[in-house]
Amino acid sequence: MPASSDPNLAGLLSATADGDQEAFAELYDLTSARVHGLVVRVLRDVAQAEEVTQEVYLQVWRSAGRFDAHRGSALSWLLTLGHRRAIDRVRSAQSQSDRDQAYESRADRPTPDPTAEAVEDRLQGQGVRSAVKELGPPHQEALELAYFEGLTHQEVSERLGVPLGTAKTRIRDGLRKLRDQTGGAR
Repeated sequence: MPASSDPNLAGLLSATADGDQEAFAELYDLTSARVHGLVVRVLRDVAQAEEVTQEVYLQVWRSAGRFDAHRGSALSWLLTLGHRRAIDRVRSAQSQSDRDQAYESRADRPTPDPTAEAVEDRLQGQGVRSAVKELGPPHQEALELAYFEGLTHQEVSERLGVPLGTAKTRIRDGLRKLRDQTGGAR
């Protein structure tokens, strides 16, 4: 489309804003190929591009009065409308895809069985308690006080009658031995 016909497009938009169907048809004939081409380049899907191009011209019919020739050319306004609609379609498709993936990931998970989980937790707890008992008195006492009774390092130190550093060392060394004993990863 030659640049000299752009002022004519502004007139056609103005007439379209007044409800002139012939002006709208001529505007469509002069610009639809460019708008559709831009939309196809953004969407990369001809069928969707046709829908979006149709939406753009419906928007033009409804809001041609919003065109302001002082802010830019009529063609750039039409191309901007097309580009924005195409980007909106891409974002909408991506959002739908994200929602579908999130749904599928939730749907693939088995329904939790609270009874089985409670049994598993109890068995794991019994296994940990048995492993702690096998550590021996200094580490066993420190870990039981810290983790089973919930005491702080300072409280463990006071309860065992040992310096704070010794209590921390017993807890740390006890955890290392426990990890090695149970085959835990570092």
